Amino acid sequence: MKRSFIAVSATALALMALPANAATALFAGGCFWSVEANFDKVEGVTSTLSGLAGGHVPNPSYEQVVYSDTGHYEVVEIEYDPEIVSYEQLLTVYWHTTDPTEGRGQFCDMGPSYRPAIFALTEEQRDIAEASRAAIAEESGYAIVTEIKDAALFYAAEEYHQDFHIKNPARYEAYRIGCRRDPALERLWGDKAYLGTSENPFS
Repeated sequence: MKRSFIAVSATALALMALPANAATALFAGGCFWSVEANFDKVEGVTSTLSGLAGGHVPNPSYEQVVYSDTGHYEVVEIEYDPEIVSYEQLLTVYWHTTDPTEGRGQFCDMGPSYRPAIFALTEEQRDIAEASRAAIAEESGYAIVTEIKDAALFYAAEEYHQDFHIKNPARYEAYRIGCRRDPALERLWGDKAYLGTSENPFS
């Protein structure tokens, strides 16, 4: 179930009283339609919400972010059950659904709002994210430019952006094919690329 579209501090979200089996992650990986579509399929993820974070304009609209200099990133807030999937495993999915060698945007979407970033909501998340980034750099040999940023104020995007891949499957599929995201991922990661087609990308 989607929450009401209000600005919420990502730090507060991480600390507020959630059910014992709930935790939150905040990732920017290009178009939030695709980030949400990918993580929706991961076992242990209980909800996703497309939004905006990291900028200096309060309560921005999508149009403001895309067409003016608000400093925001397109992000997805991911709630998950850490007894089923760990933050480290979510990061494994994140790396293999993005191009961490490209800091100007992702795939066909270039510009400040499409930059890749991990927003660490706690010091523990920052430590795990930094270790994961170092490990993926060593494993791949790539120069990783994805930033790890402090928690930032989160704004949910407009309703028409939420669950876009479910509400508009034909349009989303045309976008994803046109953007050539999946072929690019396969070139980058080979058989480790995660294209959002399996509930268990860790096998």
